[in-house]
Amino acid sequence: MKLLAFETATEALSVAVLVDGEVRERFELAPRRHAELALPWADELLAQAGVARSQLDAIAVGRGPGAFTGVRLAIAVVQGIAMALDRPVVPVSTLAVLAMRADQRSVARADEGARVLAAIDARMGEVYSAAFLVRDGDAHSLSAESVCAPNLVTLPDASRNWLGVGTGFGAAEGALAQHLGGRVIAVDPTQLPHAADVARLAAHAFSRGEAVAPERVEPAYLRNNVALTIREQQALRDSR
Repeated sequence: MKLLAFETATEALSVAVLVDGEVRERFELAPRRHAELALPWADELLAQAGVARSQLDAIAVGRGPGAFTGVRLAIAVVQGIAMALDRPVVPVSTLAVLAMRADQRSVARADEGARVLAAIDARMGEVYSAAFLVRDGDAHSLSAESVCAPNLVTLPDASRNWLGVGTGFGAAEGALAQHLGGRVIAVDPTQLPHAADVARLAAHAFSRGEAVAPERVEPAYLRNNVALTIREQQALRDSR
């Protein structure tokens, strides 16, 4: 299995190559440089792995939710590469990717997996969030993705051993962790999604037959009114 993966939905940029289970990744906090660096990094990693683009089985992408411009960039880059190579795309939830960053050592029965709430600071007093069961190198969805104020986030069951991960736990002075109280036993508000985890999750998804044609890849913006506003602003600029 050979995959090229991109994750640009946050201030972090990361690109990864997975070859037969081995992953190479470049990751960096690179605000406003995603478009400049994504493709050169991809070529660099492919060269290091000794893999030509034509040898790739699929292209993987973190499809959001996250920053509108970052999600849009990742989708556009991946569609361009996949169409040129006539390869499928494996879209992966950026929140599922983030859930893979949770430190499971604090969970007593780690062999049964960890319940993880992944949350990204969505600005404007809101967070993107979703719950997952992380087990055997995969993230299984336990709730729908949502965007809302931290005090409106809910957990899908009554368990009291949740792990919290992502910048959403640092937003609004830690309001999300305060709201969830003792049900979340450990929080890491510093973690950001990595393309290495996009690749690992995409490998599982590919084996389940979840790859799609490039033109069928749909970004997860969640906050549609913001996307509409940006389009309207661009239309206004173009009309001048």
